[in-house]
Amino acid sequence: MVDIADTSIVRRATGTEADARAPGTGAALSPLAGIPAAPWRALSARAIEPNAYYLPEWQLAVNASARGRVGAAALAAWRDGSRLIGLVPVVSMWRAYKIPLPALVSADPYGTLCTPLLDREMAEDAVTHILGEARRAGAHALMFRATSLDGAAMKAFTEVLRRDALAPLVLQSHVRACLDTTGDAEELLRDALGAKKLKELRRQRNRLAEHGAVQFEVAKSPADVTAAIETFLALEASGWKGQRGTALGQDAGDATFVRRATAALAETGQCEMVTLRAGEVPVAAAIVLRHRHRAFYFKLGVDERFAKFSPGVQLTLDLTRHLCADPDIATVDSTASPDHPMINPIWRGRLAIGDVLIPLRRHDPVVPLIRAALQLRGAIREPARRLVHLARASQEKSA
Repeated sequence: MVDIADTSIVRRATGTEADARAPGTGAALSPLAGIPAAPWRALSARAIEPNAYYLPEWQLAVNASARGRVGAAALAAWRDGSRLIGLVPVVSMWRAYKIPLPALVSADPYGTLCTPLLDREMAEDAVTHILGEARRAGAHALMFRATSLDGAAMKAFTEVLRRDALAPLVLQSHVRACLDTTGDAEELLRDALGAKKLKELRRQRNRLAEHGAVQFEVAKSPADVTAAIETFLALEASGWKGQRGTALGQDAGDATFVRRATAALAETGQCEMVTLRAGEVPVAAAIVLRHRHRAFYFKLGVDERFAKFSPGVQLTLDLTRHLCADPDIATVDSTASPDHPMINPIWRGRLAIGDVLIPLRRHDPVVPLIRAALQLRGAIREPARRLVHLARASQEKSA
C-alpha cells in the first residue's frame, strides 16, 4: 500500500542521485546527467517532434547549474542496450509543486516546452518503455508540463494509453504564437499588421536611425555567439527583468547555464544570436534555438532607453524576414506566454500547449487525488499569476 503522505524519501539531487523519487515509491531513477551525450544527440536527430529545450547541449547545461533546475532524473527508453529511443527528463511532484503524491513531472528546461523526445521510427515502443519505467519507479502518474497537445509525441502517448483503456487528462491548455515560415515574409507582415501599423514602424525605425545606421546582425559561429550572449545578458539585465531580479545574468548559475548551452549549440549549428544595433549601440538582442525544421524564440532583451522606437518589435520583424528566408526552417515557436502583447499581433499562427496528466494504471484511486491537488493549487495561484502576467505584459509591450 502506498503511503501518499510520506515525504521522507524525497531526496535532494546531487551529482550522483536524482531528485525524482516520488513519495512512497520504489527506487530512484537514474540521474539525467548519466545519459550519454552521443545516443541522446542521435535520438534528437531522429525525434518525431522537435524540442530544442530537450537537446542534450541545452538540458544538460540547465541540469548542471540553472537556478532551481539542477539534478533531474531520466525516464529513458533503450533498444538493444545502445540505441536511445525515448527520453523524458523528470523530477518528483514534491520537487515540482510541493505536493506529496507519487507522480513524476517533466523537468523544467527553462524554455516553456516539455514535449518528450521520441524516436520517429519506433515512437510507440519508446512510449511503452517510458511508461513502464515510470511504473517501476513506483509513480502512479506522469505529468508533462507545457507540452504540445496536437503534436506527434502526444499522439503516440495517446495511442499507447488507449490500448490499456487509459487516456491522458489535459489539466489546462492555451495557445501561443507561432510562425509559418514557408510563405513570403513581407506578405505575412502586411497581412498580420496592416499597412498603417507597418508605416508607423518604419517611421520609428527611421527615428532610431538618427542614432546611427540600423543593423540586424546574426551570430552563428561559437566565437560570435559567445560574444553576442554577453550583449544579450547586459541588455536583459538593464531593463525591467533586471529590476525584478529575474534576468539570466543576475544569477551565477543561470548565467553559467546560458553561456554553456548557447556555445555548445552553436557548435552544432542549433543556436543563433540576433542583435539590432543603432550605429555601435545594441538596442535589442535575442536567443534563437533550432531543432530539425523548427526554430524557438527563447528570450529577448532590449535597451529601454530606446523604447519609443519599439526595438523589440523591430528586431522581431527582422528575425521574421531572416527565418522566412531559411529553407531549413518551416515553423517557429515563440515559446511566449498566451496573449503576449508584442509577438501575438506579428506571428498569427497558434500552437496548442497544455499540462497533461498521464495515469499509469486503470482505476487507480490515487490519480484523482493528484488531479484534485493540482487543480486546487492552480485555483489558489491563478489570481496572483494573472496580476504578474498583466504587469509583465505592460512592461513587454513598451519594448
